[in-house]
Amino acid sequence: MAHAPASSVGPVIARLEDFDSRSGTVVERGFFNNRLIVILLCVLVTGFLGWRSADLRLNAAFEKMIPTGHPYIANFLENRKQLAGMGNSLRIAVETKEGTIFDAAYLDTLRQLNDELFLLPGVDRPYMKSLWAPAVRWSGVTEEGLDGGPVIPDDYKGSPEDLEQVRLNVERSGEIGQLIAADYKSSIVLVPLQERIAETGERIDYYAVSERIEALRSKYEKGGIVIHVTGFAKVVGDLIAGLKQVLIFFAAAIAICTAVLYWYTRCIRSTLLVVLCSLIAVIWLLGLLPLLGYELDPYSMLVPFLVFAIGMSHGAQKMNGIMQDIGRGTHKLIAARYTFRRLFLAGLTALLADAVGFAVLMVIDIKVIQDLAVTASIGVAVLIFTNLVLLPILLSYTGVSQAVARRSLRAELAEQGDVAHKKHPFWAFLDLFTRRRGATVAVVLGAVMGLGGLLVALDLKIGDTDPGAPELRADSRYNRDNAFMVRNYAASSDVYIVMVRTPQYACAHYNTLMAVDALERDLRRLPGVETTNSLAGLAKIANAGMSEGSLKWYAVPRSQDMLNAIITRAPRELFNQNCDLLTVYAYLKDHRADTLDAVVATVEAFAARYNSADIRFLNAAGNAGIEAATNIVVKQANREMLFLVYAAVILLAFVTFRSWRAVVCAVVPLIITSMLCEALMVGLNIGVKVATLPVIALGVGIGVDYSLYVMTVTLARLRDGMTLSEAYYQALVFTGKVVVLTGITLGIAVATWALSPIKFQADMGILLAFMFVWNMVGALVLLPALAHFLLPRKGGANTPVGVA
Repeated sequence: MAHAPASSVGPVIARLEDFDSRSGTVVERGFFNNRLIVILLCVLVTGFLGWRSADLRLNAAFEKMIPTGHPYIANFLENRKQLAGMGNSLRIAVETKEGTIFDAAYLDTLRQLNDELFLLPGVDRPYMKSLWAPAVRWSGVTEEGLDGGPVIPDDYKGSPEDLEQVRLNVERSGEIGQLIAADYKSSIVLVPLQERIAETGERIDYYAVSERIEALRSKYEKGGIVIHVTGFAKVVGDLIAGLKQVLIFFAAAIAICTAVLYWYTRCIRSTLLVVLCSLIAVIWLLGLLPLLGYELDPYSMLVPFLVFAIGMSHGAQKMNGIMQDIGRGTHKLIAARYTFRRLFLAGLTALLADAVGFAVLMVIDIKVIQDLAVTASIGVAVLIFTNLVLLPILLSYTGVSQAVARRSLRAELAEQGDVAHKKHPFWAFLDLFTRRRGATVAVVLGAVMGLGGLLVALDLKIGDTDPGAPELRADSRYNRDNAFMVRNYAASSDVYIVMVRTPQYACAHYNTLMAVDALERDLRRLPGVETTNSLAGLAKIANAGMSEGSLKWYAVPRSQDMLNAIITRAPRELFNQNCDLLTVYAYLKDHRADTLDAVVATVEAFAARYNSADIRFLNAAGNAGIEAATNIVVKQANREMLFLVYAAVILLAFVTFRSWRAVVCAVVPLIITSMLCEALMVGLNIGVKVATLPVIALGVGIGVDYSLYVMTVTLARLRDGMTLSEAYYQALVFTGKVVVLTGITLGIAVATWALSPIKFQADMGILLAFMFVWNMVGALVLLPALAHFLLPRKGGANTPVGVA
């Protein structure tokens, strides 16, 4: 992005014969003295990686989306086989608009749908539940004693008598509010999914599952039947379906960046070369990922977009330098080498700063974020070659049009001449911030904005701030389906499961069940908990049922024989085969951060009081339990990640500037922008979660480019003996245009994401656009203001020295 000071521009050499090809560094000679070989290798690599990119898959694994190292998730994974279907399952509600579910046609449709779902690849069939599942049973006290059986009898034929029997069985099943809606207008098919398909050993393709579900929805939604689907697999499927539209945004990014770059250069051939090299970087990235065993997921899908945008910004730098040299009369090959000399180290430093923003994401114990970090790091590594090496080499053949080169030179000379006479109006305005009054206003305003942002950011939530799937739009089909589930079922799709460990065969002991009952009472007091379910609750119902239905006996029976009789008929999801694991289900109204925090705090406090050698209450399973663990990891990682990214950026800036004062000038604008970004998240009701966690790190890593380049040129001029005003103006002349160009281009490109049907992509677009633009403003306004106060001086009030 930076351009060398005039003093570093080489002599004007119009003929190649007058240029010493042995000059320059070993790296420069190696590349430019073997240009054809470099281009040929790039063509071969591009062809090979373009071919391999066809093997790249777009998918998401359930375990990649959760922090597997967290104690809660460790508890879940340890007991996962005994909690089948409780982590990753689909809930499919089949609603009738005409009459009730006690209708022969409705039940026949439900049976057909149930059978097709049963045969889907990856379904954990023994744990599937619906009205037609044999495991869904009723129990009750009859004239003949305690009796029970499947809700839909084996001899069901669809007659009016059979339908009445089904109604009676449903009322005695205890499934109203869980599998059956209270208004009897819908029922649920619960479809637990395995992580891998048992027959093939391959991971589930969630997009394929989602497509199959949509095909079944289209097939059976007729005759007054409406189907609603929720669950992790459907969310991921809808995300992938929506992200396939990312090609539209990619095309928009190409068009926007190309248009802005052409407007700036007025040179079609060099503009197309910059676009080509940026696209080559994307092709290399997409081809390398399958070679290294990676795939794209809904989060890393955005990385190629960012790589292209970053490549365009760095390409503009190289093209601008070559354009100026050719305008002076330098041969195009020599101009390319001059530009390579001036900008390779600066560009390498900037890309390393970008890489830092990505690399720190590796500290987050969530595989999908770590994959994003790896994917982005590969993209940055590719850019180092395609945009810092390949582009100058290609431009050394094509050059730029002479008219464009002369126009660029005239503009540069005019701006440089204005330094002694009349300055460029916009640069003159920015130069005011190197003076006492302007610097004071900028620093005070920056401090006020930073403090205000910090105070607002104190209300920043960790986790989701909306019900349903916040990754999707509120009016999406998924979130409408989720709203239907919440309205009609007490057993919502947000399930928090507490695991209770006991000695073998002690899960049904009286003391154990009384402790579980006490935990349920504490959970039901929480406003976010709709209801609970456990073996203790079943024992109370069964005790009353075996006592002629008298509610006086609605309590956990003290008799162990009675408890043993009850447990023989209890559903297997409430305890395991060895009777040393109980599960307490808390059905939540939503999985917002406040709701989950309250449940976690309640269970932790209860466990601290009642855990002993014989009984342990363990967090957490169920989709809400996994979400709670993820929120805890995200909260910890958020500050840790910021600390690491700023530590790395400060170190990189210090190595570049060799001045702690210059580092402060460069980094403080970034910190204020980060505070304002968090305040913006509060204002837009966006929580810190897996989807938004990378944003600030990416914004800092990419945004520091502006400060690095502006400060680099300013320091070079100061060391030449210029005043701060003169040095900063020279930095604006050489880098200001490209800084503004880059900030606006990146901001506009990512702002187009706001139109995405995927809400988390829209959120990321808004936040990244904000950070790109404000980091640019900080580098142009607050950096010189801080330099006025921080950089040492000699002589006059505006003559810093000793900046090294």
